[in-house]
Amino acid sequence: MEKIKMTTPIVEMDGDEMTRILWKMIKDELLLPYIDLNTEYYDLGLEHRNETDDQVTVDSANATKKYGVAVKCATITPNQARMSEYNLKQMWKSPNGTIRAMLDGTVFRTPIIVKGIEPCVRNWEKPITLARHAYGDVYKNVEIVVPGEGTAKLVFTDKNGNTTEEVIHEFKGAGVIQGMHNTNKSIESFARACFTYAIALKQDIWFATKDTISKKYDHTFKDIFNEIFEKEYKEKFDELGIEYFYTLIDDAVARVMKSKGGFIWACKNYDGDVMSDMVSSAFGSLAMMTSVLVSPDGLYEYEAAHGTVQRHYYKHLKGEETSTNSVATIFAWTGALRKRGELDGNSDLIRFADALEKATLSTIESGKMTKDLALITSLKDVTVLNSQDFIKAIREKLDEIL
Repeated sequence: MEKIKMTTPIVEMDGDEMTRILWKMIKDELLLPYIDLNTEYYDLGLEHRNETDDQVTVDSANATKKYGVAVKCATITPNQARMSEYNLKQMWKSPNGTIRAMLDGTVFRTPIIVKGIEPCVRNWEKPITLARHAYGDVYKNVEIVVPGEGTAKLVFTDKNGNTTEEVIHEFKGAGVIQGMHNTNKSIESFARACFTYAIALKQDIWFATKDTISKKYDHTFKDIFNEIFEKEYKEKFDELGIEYFYTLIDDAVARVMKSKGGFIWACKNYDGDVMSDMVSSAFGSLAMMTSVLVSPDGLYEYEAAHGTVQRHYYKHLKGEETSTNSVATIFAWTGALRKRGELDGNSDLIRFADALEKATLSTIESGKMTKDLALITSLKDVTVLNSQDFIKAIREKLDEIL
């Protein structure tokens, strides 16, 4: 068959360790034989980030602003051990954090549903996408250990020197104090990204806080979401027949557990941190979870939800066989290719992305899978394949479909 043409590039961000190995396998086996692949390539491997003083990460984010769609391999966020291992100039920041800040984006994580890997919550039939606000709250907090008796106050001083203050607590003994903040600008961006993505997926979106207790902090989130929805998105939601639904976080948890899925659940920072782990674990595996960063103005960066699979990489370097799950990385590529196809009106690219996803799931459903899935599947007499053979098995399915 003639290779599919692309008119606009996808920004390609290469990464680290075992996912970098899988990245090349996926391109060689599942993409390049079928697509005249048009990407603007950036090497976000830790060594190259170090060589460029992390300028390559900034450049890749700017390229995403230019082209609108990116696909990213998992990358290392260095700790002290990595500083020594890679002889780094400094402890570089998380590339995901840098890109998220530059694109002003929100991360949406969605489980990949496949027969044989059943959710722990038996009534969940469709994926639940978790949208996590990734700024402020407890992650930007300041804390004081109170040594003994005294008065704690919350004080704000404006630029003219005027102050507003509230007594937090009259301490009779030792204790602790925590101060949190958020900004209207960040909350507005979060809301717009959520509504933009709900329209793209044509799915209902839920948002939940605890405004009955937090009558100013959480209520501000609720008010901003409602105002932006009514002014900017309600008409489009009505056209598509989808719903924006607000409720309290405890009510949302109860509803989610009894639902069939198939919606987006938007959460504040800490709630999203906790609930995304609950949802991913209950659906089966982080290796079967997609992640997409969406900006309020409709920029998209796709990646797997998991890390660089360090343990398997060290085995690979020793020449030992690995059985590493590449599904989420494959779906990062299909997500980016589909979105590129949608934006460019390239139906061939959209059909290819659909076919590759179908081939990937069909391979697993036929009983051919990596070791991590074999340990949790309900299918009988499955065949455990190594990293490369699993990708080759997917290619066989893809050729059948095409």
